[in-house]
Amino acid sequence: MSLNAHTDDLGQNTAPVLRACEGPDEWPALVRIWRSAVEATHDFLTPEDIDFYEERIANEYLAAVTLTVATVDDVPVGFSGTADGKLEMLFIDRRQHGRGVGTALLRKAIDETPDLLVDVNEQNPQAVGFYERHGFVTLARSDIDADGRPFPILHLGRRTR
Repeated sequence: MSLNAHTDDLGQNTAPVLRACEGPDEWPALVRIWRSAVEATHDFLTPEDIDFYEERIANEYLAAVTLTVATVDDVPVGFSGTADGKLEMLFIDRRQHGRGVGTALLRKAIDETPDLLVDVNEQNPQAVGFYERHGFVTLARSDIDADGRPFPILHLGRRTR
């Protein structure tokens, strides 16, 4: 059993399986995962903010990254997106939080890019703590996000020693 394995109520292994995204036909499922995760962790966003970003995720962001999908029992439960040495996105269905899915996706990204960088919303303490537990430290801070909106961003990198 892997370190990320969990068992369901029947004692069966429910460790996430990681695979490449199957393409644009799978994106609607990833957008649903994104929304589930954001609604659970981004309480600083209004419903209008979430709708704004959801449109960007669906129409721009997913196409701009290399996507890895985490599945449990062949059902997508999380995903990550990387580009140019940076983890651009990592979202886990709210029902799978705390089950090792995010850790599995992050470890894969780190294995592929040891000096991985990641930006995280400062107002999302769960995510900040998650990355800190995995050896990330704050390198810089921005008062606004990449879309110029008033959501502070922490720019994180990994400790090399």
